[in-house]
Amino acid sequence: MSAVVSFKVRREVKQLMDKYRGRVNWAEELRRYVEERLRQLEAEENFREILGELEKATWSVPRGFAAGSVREDRDSG
Repeated sequence: MSAVVSFKVRREVKQLMDKYRGRVNWAEELRRYVEERLRQLEAEENFREILGELEKATWSVPRGFAAGSVREDRDSG
């Protein structure tokens, strides 16, 4: 199902859009831009939510674990 979205642009912008109408499908261009921008906004929102959950986490890695893991990998190679 579709819905109509409209917005105003400066007259000069509309004139330029009309000039290039045969070369550019403005409806498709704008639709693609809006969809991509919404994906970005959702990703940012999800990222913030995940960071918030991680900040609340009470688990931790034992002190020296990273150094020990790196040393173990180097010694095994």
